[in-house]
Amino acid sequence: MRKIEHLGIAVKDIDASLKIYETLLNRSCYKKEGVESEGVLTAFLEIGETKIELLQATNEDSPIAKFIAKKGPGIHHIAFDVEDIDSEIKRLESEGFELINKTPKDGADNKIIAFLHPKSTDGILVELCQEKKN
Repeated sequence: MRKIEHLGIAVKDIDASLKIYETLLNRSCYKKEGVESEGVLTAFLEIGETKIELLQATNEDSPIAKFIAKKGPGIHHIAFDVEDIDSEIKRLESEGFELINKTPKDGADNKIIAFLHPKSTDGILVELCQEKKN
């Protein structure tokens, strides 16, 4: 793992939350993107080498909708940048971590991603991110 790539924050209204975070960070959103497979609309802000990803559910069955229904808006996950996601998945599985995704899938912001189950990471949803190779 090379760095914290982003912090994912579940929000009810992405436009209202963007106003808050753009003012707080004194930065503009550089990208809004829907990820249909996850039922989510995302918005990204950069602060140094790290990003903030705001996540709004686009349907009632999405993981973000379920998270907000259970816990309310707030920090949803921490994402780490990795050089080789397949190797990291294998390494973490061999170390006993429970994976939600044993095979990487497409994510937002030109990334392939995989999640570790919070049961094996002290209650924190962890995302692995690798830049897509063109």
